[in-house]
Amino acid sequence: MSGPLSGIRVIEIAGIGPGPFCAMVLADMGAEVLRVDRAAEVDDPAMATTAELLVKRGRRSVAVDLKNPEGAVAVLRLAERADVLIEGFRPGVAERLGIGPDACLEANPRLVYGRMTGWGQTGPDALEPGHDLNYVAITGALAAMGRPGEAPAPPLNLVGDYGGGGMLLAVGVLAALLEARTSGAGQVVDAAMADGAALLSTVFFGMRDLGHWNEERGANLIDGGAPFYDVYETSDGRHVSLGAIEPQFYAAMLRVLGLEDEAPADQMDTRAWPAFKRRVAAVVLTRTRDEWCAAMEGAGACFAPVLTFDEARTYPANVARERFVEHGGFVQPAPAPRFGRTPSAIAAPAPLPGEHTEAALASWGFTGPEIRALLDAGAVRAATTRDR
Repeated sequence: MSGPLSGIRVIEIAGIGPGPFCAMVLADMGAEVLRVDRAAEVDDPAMATTAELLVKRGRRSVAVDLKNPEGAVAVLRLAERADVLIEGFRPGVAERLGIGPDACLEANPRLVYGRMTGWGQTGPDALEPGHDLNYVAITGALAAMGRPGEAPAPPLNLVGDYGGGGMLLAVGVLAALLEARTSGAGQVVDAAMADGAALLSTVFFGMRDLGHWNEERGANLIDGGAPFYDVYETSDGRHVSLGAIEPQFYAAMLRVLGLEDEAPADQMDTRAWPAFKRRVAAVVLTRTRDEWCAAMEGAGACFAPVLTFDEARTYPANVARERFVEHGGFVQPAPAPRFGRTPSAIAAPAPLPGEHTEAALASWGFTGPEIRALLDAGAVRAATTRDR
């Protein structure tokens, strides 16, 4: 293993969304991540092509029946040798299974116990079901996204699941690990997607309080309201993005678009925005996306083409920067951020549930007879084949 987290051991109790994403980030940075999958998934052929296949990269898998008392005890044994444990159950479920924070911290007082939920461990909605869209909805962020006169636009799960959830869980886990080196004591990290989505919106609350943000969608500087900060359709049905906020970039945009008759001093005249936006849209519609790429190259106009996921993998700038890498037969986003001395890397492709049960348990301190007893009791299961 390479990366700045080399030597850190993480147990990931299998889940979906932000938990696996957090575990992927830690694994990319060099942590040894052991994913505890459900024993029942060992025989599920769909697990080889799950939508979260790439997000599960970089770790090994042990399949455990957490409803089997011996399976729960096995997880506590693993916790004794771990630095971090991550789980994404609803509040109270881990405790009922016998692997809650009290039990795990008793087994290992230095353990950082990361909890990932939608609403948080406490509060009136803590036990309510929900998904990313619901968690973002109550923070004000969802209401700000979309076009004027239309319903708010559901964003990809970047705001709740992955940014406000998984990424902030990773930040919390790393902060708690750093503190534990000084105090010698672990702690619980209570990460909630609603909390994180609210935090990500801090700047917009500030802008609103200062009178710099209109709660009407699509009427503000960076929500598509400004003609110089929006997405426009090109003649071939594709799109380009313009983000020329600063005066020098705005002037460059006007020059390339052939709109130099527009007074730069009027850039922030919001009354003129609707009419000017229609004019920009008409100009952009006269060329293809690639023709605009050629025209804008080197112009300093804060321009970029809008690419699909497939196009992004082969876009020259992305290729040059190696933002996508091939691993395990898939071209996928590269680990980020980048470290000068201890580079991150993808250690392995996503495992099948139970693919490493016996080898992983052995490397985490279980003896051969103990592993066999767990297998015989149905507390753990081992996959026998790998068929991608």
